[in-house]
Amino acid sequence: MTNDPSHDAEDTPTTRSKLLPTDPLVVIGWREWVGLPELKVRHVKAKIDTGARSSSLHAFDVETYFDGDIERVRFSIHPVQKRDDVHVEADVPILERRHVRSSNGETSERIVIRTSLEILRRRIMVDLTLANRDSMGFRMLVGREAIRNRFLVDSAASFLAGRRKRKRPAGSNMQTPHDLPPS
Repeated sequence: MTNDPSHDAEDTPTTRSKLLPTDPLVVIGWREWVGLPELKVRHVKAKIDTGARSSSLHAFDVETYFDGDIERVRFSIHPVQKRDDVHVEADVPILERRHVRSSNGETSERIVIRTSLEILRRRIMVDLTLANRDSMGFRMLVGREAIRNRFLVDSAASFLAGRRKRKRPAGSNMQTPHDLPPS
């Protein structure tokens, strides 16, 4: 007799995948630059929030409509924090509507879409709720459902894929903190 709980399991490809991950988990920081290629968003700063079940994206000018039998949503995104002059328009099918409890305890019905998310050069499919996050610190939250069995969060690290390069005015020789070598 053994104390190993996996000993009694029949050794099949299905049970092996439950016992051992097929791919090693990738380490990510508590905040990362992510991309949403299907929504034409190259970079948006996201908070990796293991306390939130679902992922959420800042959206405004949200308009739903039907294209035949398919319900769709048209909306705009401010991908750059504190830059309301930069926006991207998106138009995608609605996956579902879901009741979500916000961090302040209020419950609201939100539109859910499914799209691809790029993080540390990996592309995964995620469900995103659309919400007005204008007053929040991050335009996007990546919740635990999106990262489960794919990523491990290092709460002391940020931007493990690197920082987004900032555009400098033409002719500027001023160095930004990102240009300086590590001390």
